[in-house]
This record gives sequence, structure tokens and C-alpha cells, in this order.
Amino acid sequence: MRKKSGFTIVEQAIVLVPEFENVVRKMDQQVTLRGQSKSTLMNYIRRIALIVIHFGKLPELADPEEINEYLVSLALDPKSPSRSSFKHMVYGLRYYFRLMGMNKNAIALPSLKKEAKLPVILNVQELRVLFAAPTLLKHRIVLTLIYSAGLRGGEVINLKISDIDFERKTIHIRQSKFKKDRIVPLSEYMAAGLKKYLQAENPHIWLFNGKEPDGRYSVKGLSWVMRETLKKTSITKDVNLHSLRHSYATHLLEQGLNIVTLKELLGHAEITTTMIYLHVAQCPLIKPHSPLDRLYKFNDENKV
Repeated sequence: MRKKSGFTIVEQAIVLVPEFENVVRKMDQQVTLRGQSKSTLMNYIRRIALIVIHFGKLPELADPEEINEYLVSLALDPKSPSRSSFKHMVYGLRYYFRLMGMNKNAIALPSLKKEAKLPVILNVQELRVLFAAPTLLKHRIVLTLIYSAGLRGGEVINLKISDIDFERKTIHIRQSKFKKDRIVPLSEYMAAGLKKYLQAENPHIWLFNGKEPDGRYSVKGLSWVMRETLKKTSITKDVNLHSLRHSYATHLLEQGLNIVTLKELLGHAEITTTMIYLHVAQCPLIKPHSPLDRLYKFNDENKV
């Protein structure tokens, strides 16, 4: 996020309030120690920087009533109908105050009620249309891979060529969310596509090379590919890159996979997270019955 001056929001905040540089350093250290996402950290830092610029001081030095008024203005902002700016600012401030040992300030912030929204799922025909739309092979492969293995955006960009085992038909996802590794099946159809892609593109180290400093693709780049591809289709559903992972989970449930195995494939920490897909999966209804009736074909000889 840059202004016309050429300075980022964070840099502007540091120039205005030099003490903010120590805050940024401390937040960075804590995220590293806790093994949290760097992208989440930067989002929080940018939110705090906006507060610093607005008040010309660190958040704890601003009057609580003034902060509340600022949050109200964000909540009522017509440019943010989903109140996303307000919610992210509250999350950022809560993280900041807790990090600085100011739990009372964190508790005093507005509570955010989670919206009980079900994931939007792409059907089989829509997926076929989507995967056929990209002009570039790389874009076609990356979108198909996300669906075929139920990957998060961050997991895709971290995949190395060596993580694909064509012989064992597996994909090794390393140190993803919650710092866990997992193995997911590699579709034979996907394996053929990846071999074609590797021969054509000849990527280096990372499965998908991009413009990041270390040579990787970026999650923003993946989201852009999804948005541009959707424009080429007649799909009208409100979907994004993560909808491919939602579709993967839902379709596996509909195809009979048990939810415990699905939890492991998705890399969820809690089964309750996976259970949301039970609300959208179109699974065949089974009439209530006793399992004893499936043990024998009922006749007079089998009566107890």
C-alpha cells in the first residue's frame, strides 16, 4: 500500500511517530516466535499504522472514546459494505494491545460476531468450464491443482518440484497452517498435466515460479488468475480462489469419503471446522435402520 509520496503506510507512520518502528520490530519478532503467518502480521501492522497516522500517536496514547469514534466511522463507511475495514482494524488493535500487555484495552474493543455463512461451491460443469478458460497452461494447471488436492493459496506457492512424487502419486505439503505437514493424493489426471507443464515451463526449485524475491509465485498472483479466469466464463456465483478448496471438500463428501479422513486431507486442526461441509454436501439420505438387517438377508431361518 503506497501513497503518492512513494512511502508505504507503515513508513509514513514511522516518519510521523518514530516509536512505531520499535512496535513493528516487536510484532515481527512475536509472529516469528509464535510461528504465525507473515501476511497476517503485515495486515495488522498496516492497520495500526493507519491509527498512528490518524491520531499522530501510538494507539495506547489515544483517548479510548476517540478510538471508538474512529471505529464507528469505519463501520459506517459506504465504501466497505461488508465492514471489512472495521473488522480488520478491530482484529489489528486487539492483537496489538494483547502484544503490549494491555488486555483491558483489548477487552474494551467491540466484540465481532462471526457471520454464519456457508461456503459457495462450484458444481462439476462449472469447474470444467473454469479449467478450460485460461489461455496459459500455467494458469490452467495451478487452478486445477488447487481443486484436485484441496490446497490453500499459501500451500500452492510453497510447493517445490520435489514435493510432487509421480511414482507414489502423492503431494507433500510442508509446514502449512498450524505448522503441520501432510500428504495428499496426486490425481493421475493431474500428474499428466503437471508433467506437461514441467516440460513446457521448466520451473526452478518452486513448482510455480513468480516475481517474489525468492522466486516463488504470490497468493495475490493466484487470486488474480482466478478473477481473470472467472471473467472468461459465464459463472455468476460469488466465488474466489478458496472456493476451489471448498468444492474439493464438498465433492469428496458427496463421493462417500468419511469426514475424519477429509479433516486430515484438509489439514484442519479441529473436526468442527470440517463439519461445515456437511451443510452443503448433497449426500444421499439413508433411511434409519438397524445394522443387524445388513448382516443377514432376512428370512424365517435367521430369526433370533
